[in-house]
Order: sequence, then structure tokens, then C-alpha cells
Amino acid sequence: MHIELTSENFAKEVFESDKPVLVDFWADWCGPCRMLGPVIEEVAEENPQIKVGKLNVSYYPDIAEKFGVMSIPTLIFFKDGKSVDATVGLVPKSAVEKLISR
Repeated sequence: MHIELTSENFAKEVFESDKPVLVDFWADWCGPCRMLGPVIEEVAEENPQIKVGKLNVSYYPDIAEKFGVMSIPTLIFFKDGKSVDATVGLVPKSAVEKLISR
């Protein structure tokens, strides 16, 4: 299961999290984002040691801009409130698993 991230809860859920956080920057109109969605849900279910959040860039472009998100889907992995790695585009599950293993 994932958390819907907003400008109201982003800092609390990501920066102040006691777990590492994988953030999926996506949008409803993005085909590759919709294809990546089930992969993200699988990773969330299989890895309870991390938190998974989704941020719709159509609603919160300011947050996407803050992290330099120019293309979607973009996945950014945060540890201790800091971004440690990222991937852009439709990637296989193995790439998502590698991202969260850092």
C-alpha cells in the first residue's frame, strides 16, 4: 500500500519518516506512469521496511520542481530525509528493487 503525498503531508511523510521512503512522481495522463503503478504496489507490499508514496505532479508541480523532476515517471529514494538515488522512466521491478536496496 502507498501513501498519497500532498504539499500538506510531504515533509512529515518523507523528511520526518523513520523509514526510508520511495516517492513515485506520476500523473493520471501518463501512460508509463500507469504501467509502473502495479510494480510500485508490489514493491510496497513486499518491502514493509520502507514507506512508498505517490505524488501527482499535476496537482503539486512545485514539489516536483523542487526535486528537479523533469520527466515522469520519476522515482526518488529518500533515507533520513535526504534523496539518495533516483530513476526516470518506465523501469522493470528489478530496477526499483535495486533503487531501494541502497
